[in-house]
Amino acid sequence: MTIGRRVLALAFVAAALVATPACADQARPRPAVASQAAVKPSARLDTVEILTSRGRAKFTVELAVTPAEQQRGLMFRTALAPDRGMLFPYNPPQVAAFWMKNTLIPLDIIYIAPDGRVLSIARNAVPHDETPIPSGGVIGGVLEIPGGRAAQLGVLPGDRVLNKIFPPLGH
Repeated sequence: MTIGRRVLALAFVAAALVATPACADQARPRPAVASQAAVKPSARLDTVEILTSRGRAKFTVELAVTPAEQQRGLMFRTALAPDRGMLFPYNPPQVAAFWMKNTLIPLDIIYIAPDGRVLSIARNAVPHDETPIPSGGVIGGVLEIPGGRAAQLGVLPGDRVLNKIFPPLGH
């Protein structure tokens, strides 16, 4: 390859990198590599309960605490059991937006206010969609569960979410 072609190739690569949108605070950034490590579940598990008008719904959740865990989220998963999910704690609380880049299954994305109340729900978020899905306000956490489960369980904004990252009931 001539020097001129190398420079042209490097210029093309640089232009492509500059044109790639940044999504730091607008969406959950996720790496574009599909490695086996990306599919491996988090080692940290916890329990989340949602109190709805229909009763309690209990989930075993992976905790996405580190920046790497939060970036990876549930990417590349081919299935998620009905009683499983992932919890993303936000400390300090903040406005957030998630996307479905490299996510293979539909998810319900439940944005939870710092007091533990459901703020908003993105129902059946579409796999691979890179459109940011905003929280609609300040959140203390996000719960991702299988798509359609929130409707099946009757989860609505205002319902209470129980986990150690939120204040206990009565506070």
